[in-house]
Amino acid sequence: MYNPIRIHRVSFKHAFDGLLHNLKSQPNFRFHLFAIVCVCLAGSYLSISYLEWLTLIFTFNMVLVSEMVNTAIESMVDLITLERRQDAKVAKDVSAGMVLVSAFFSITIGLFIFLPKILQLFK
Repeated sequence: MYNPIRIHRVSFKHAFDGLLHNLKSQPNFRFHLFAIVCVCLAGSYLSISYLEWLTLIFTFNMVLVSEMVNTAIESMVDLITLERRQDAKVAKDVSAGMVLVSAFFSITIGLFIFLPKILQLFK
């Protein structure tokens, strides 16, 4: 018999398993979480606005999701082949580049939000 609640419960379990896998096995993911905690503490201390919080939350999401997509792509490439192949290297390099781009722009967004407030503290 079709049970939609059971199906969703199983889906959530798999999603949390994926999240836990990233937490346990990906040091960069843990670093990004640490950076998020630091940014949240700085945001609270500097009393950033509602819109700035929304911008940061969107940015946090972008970085964490790109890190998880990178992990998924690297795992799929390793599943397909462990040989040194140029197309496998391109897939892994591009997915790592995706994380780098999202991290770079998250730092840029953070500077736009925090730098004026930090400079204001020193005036």
